[in-house]
Amino acid sequence: MHIIPVIDLLGGCAVHARRGQRAHYQPVASRLCDGSAPADVASAMLAYCAADTLYVADLDAIGGGPVQAAVLRTLLGTLPGITCWLDAGFASAAAAEATLATLAALGAHAPRVVPVFGSESLGHASPFARYPHAALSLDQRGGVPLGDAYWWQQASGWPRDIIAMTLDQVGAFNGPDLGMIARLRTHAGADRRIIGAGGIRDASDLQAAAAAGAHAWLVASALHELRIPPRTQPHLPPHAPA
Repeated sequence: MHIIPVIDLLGGCAVHARRGQRAHYQPVASRLCDGSAPADVASAMLAYCAADTLYVADLDAIGGGPVQAAVLRTLLGTLPGITCWLDAGFASAAAAEATLATLAALGAHAPRVVPVFGSESLGHASPFARYPHAALSLDQRGGVPLGDAYWWQQASGWPRDIIAMTLDQVGAFNGPDLGMIARLRTHAGADRRIIGAGGIRDASDLQAAAAAGAHAWLVASALHELRIPPRTQPHLPPHAPA
């Protein structure tokens, strides 16, 4: 099972996500490193997992504010070779393009940013012709799908990477939603990768998720609390955006 470390950004700080209740998130307190500076936290998580892909949730942008461009520039400048999956509340391909344009100062680093389009924010028009290598996050809370029903019903419009985001499981340590993984695996077909998010307690949960059909899992809390042993092999291969 591949692990993709997750860092949630709020007001320039790495915060601890719990059950998707973003108004109550507090700065990260991690056993992997001191403090909550995003670059330090991300570096420690990536090293612990031997990962080459980092998932970044820009909570300011998801909430309707501007993208935290300075923090993202620092992250990518500090982490050479790392692919950044960026969830910034993109409602459309145009919104993603506008956000990525603000990162133009990254220069050679900019192609390492892969947009993540969440059903919670995404409109009906598909962004995947413009961004064929982007990921689609199917977001749900309390078993209720969030956003436009189209994205849940029309698997033919899905990109290669599908994230099963169970927001109320995030940081809760109550186990992954294996039923959602199995359902998406059935609809997605063999050519798509299912990436889970939320609920991981330990390595046995990762094994169960793999058996249910997940290719990878987004993990934060279980890493900060050292509930998963360190990894020594590289993980999910990055892919460049169009």
